[in-house]
Amino acid sequence: MSLPRPALDPDLAARLAGMPLGVMLDAEILMQMRQYRTPVETYLEGRSLDHREVEVETTDGFAMPLSIFRQAGANTDAAPCIYWVHGGGMVMGDRFANLDIPLEWLKRFGAVVVTVDYRLAPEVSGSTLVEDCYRGLTWVAAHAAGLGIDPARIIVAGASAGGGLAAGMVLMARDLDGPTIAAQILICPMLDHRNDTTSSRQYAGDPGVWTQEKNAFGWKSVLGGAGEAEVSPYISPARASDLSGLPTAYIDAGTAEVFRDENADYASRIWAAGGQAELHIWAGGFHGFDAMFPDAPLSTAARQARTAWLGRFLNAAA
Repeated sequence: MSLPRPALDPDLAARLAGMPLGVMLDAEILMQMRQYRTPVETYLEGRSLDHREVEVETTDGFAMPLSIFRQAGANTDAAPCIYWVHGGGMVMGDRFANLDIPLEWLKRFGAVVVTVDYRLAPEVSGSTLVEDCYRGLTWVAAHAAGLGIDPARIIVAGASAGGGLAAGMVLMARDLDGPTIAAQILICPMLDHRNDTTSSRQYAGDPGVWTQEKNAFGWKSVLGGAGEAEVSPYISPARASDLSGLPTAYIDAGTAEVFRDENADYASRIWAAGGQAELHIWAGGFHGFDAMFPDAPLSTAARQARTAWLGRFLNAAA
């Protein structure tokens, strides 16, 4: 028997109607979904940007691509940096996924945007994904002067799986005395491999953008048959026993999605540890609603709230 669920926002429900949404994700469907990528030119059209590509060697010798964007002709040598981590359930997507989100912050705040193409599961597994992201972050911090970045204003941000990996990087940076991270923006982050909250169970069994079943496939692809004690909190941040000493966080999600409860719990645990987090749970929002339909009224409100928070933070940090 299915659990009752919060209703979808009516406008979003109408936009979502008729879309080919499934319950399950498997290896065959994944290969099909990986074929569909939005070209970076789609995001760059109409924007006056300098775009640079670099490769950073990971600890095991993989040449990992990073893309760097800044306003064309910008002459500042102390810009804030948005280090963007893409979503895709840890099994799909690339560094250009939902690039419009950080590029809006580039335009609004003069930020340098760096996006990372971490390796995906199941081709790699365990903490390799978050270690890739962290390696890119350390490269950015080490080359801040040459990139025109203020090393005290590096902000990590990501959506879905990217939000979870961003949270994991923050934990790594704290524990390893790594680069200074000024703030973290976690958009509907994928934080908990256990996949057993009330909201996870609410969104099981019926077609949806991201269901409990799809979430289970993503986590199995990353973790394989690892036992509970073997799961690193850097890849599943909800496992972290200590959330003290973290940079301020902005966390948001929808009421009508799998990650709602683990996101609210993560914010609550940051508060309990004496940290600061701003939490927004948008009534009627499904997973990734503001990325899929950015012009919907609820999406506009969510994006504006996120941008306003970042503006307040940067003004305070200036």
